[in-house]
Amino acid sequence: MTWPIMTLSIVLMVLSFVLTAFILLHKSRGGGLSDLFGGGMSTAMSGTSASERMLDRITVIIGVLWVACIFALLALQRHAG
Repeated sequence: MTWPIMTLSIVLMVLSFVLTAFILLHKSRGGGLSDLFGGGMSTAMSGTSASERMLDRITVIIGVLWVACIFALLALQRHAG
């Protein structure tokens, strides 16, 4: 395993944990299994705040970096193999 592949693998693992954490920080917007049992009624009334919009942007950026890291690893694996 070459150093670029190892480095990107480590970056991918870190990005995976960070992306998971940012997704879990989001407020529930309903539409999931909690609505089936009567939950999520109060979330429809709340609006989006500036901090939520910023959290959305950061989550999207991290998600794009995560996908780019996967494609870079794919390209390196094909080139190395």
